[in-house]
Amino acid sequence: MKAARFDYLRPATVAAAVAALDEDHGAKPVAGGQSLGPMLNLRLARPSCLVDVAKIPELRRVEERADGVLYGAAITHAEFEDSAVPDPTPGFLARVAHGIAYRAVRNRGTVGGSLVHADPAADWPTTLTALGARVVLVGPDGSRELALEDFLLGAFSTALMEGELVTGVFVPRASTSARFGYRKSCRKVGEFAEAMCAVLADDARGIHRLVVGATEGRHIVVTEAKAVLVDPSLLDVRLVAAGLDAEPATLRLHRKVIRQAIEALESESLPA
Repeated sequence: MKAARFDYLRPATVAAAVAALDEDHGAKPVAGGQSLGPMLNLRLARPSCLVDVAKIPELRRVEERADGVLYGAAITHAEFEDSAVPDPTPGFLARVAHGIAYRAVRNRGTVGGSLVHADPAADWPTTLTALGARVVLVGPDGSRELALEDFLLGAFSTALMEGELVTGVFVPRASTSARFGYRKSCRKVGEFAEAMCAVLADDARGIHRLVVGATEGRHIVVTEAKAVLVDPSLLDVRLVAAGLDAEPATLRLHRKVIRQAIEALESESLPA
């Protein structure tokens, strides 16, 4: 199939993009188009206008701060993979990016697009939530910032308001001794995960977070996860509450992936 008819705009600034989105609530922003493109061709999405934000300078910026790094929403997966942008963690972001789909997808797909699409089986929503990331949004009424777990409301559902645009994501700086475990289960390389889990253990900062993705709903976020790292079965109640008990095989798969992610904290040596 071919996409339904739509208008196309390529604003030069965030302000112009927000104005276009606010004026036409049927408009959609697009950057890499790795999720929206197929949806257009299948006519699962029929925007009245595409607002191309890929080249807006503000969405391509990278700002290092003492407590972390702010990435423009149009930074690509490949730029993380290739360490073309600074990493406030001991190599975690490059490791995650390398496992996203295929290189052709990573060359064009963007971190902001992945977060806005909010597929619970995608890599960035789960891993960046575990790292304590925050999204920056700009709309007609100004800018605001949300913790990622508050931004992601459920499967393909976010707290994005009419006329708003995600302009960046802030990733806190981890200590050099921080440990990170990430595992996902896919039928084959490049496919979205059937189960996934990301774990951050940063003893120096007193942070222990665990996030379960690919739940077909809202991510399961444990912000005080120290006990769970010792006894993963403590998560069973939350897994059942997420509806995974309806399919025993799915529940078993998630349990396995959670244990693998926790084990990875100890088994994987961190990049120098």
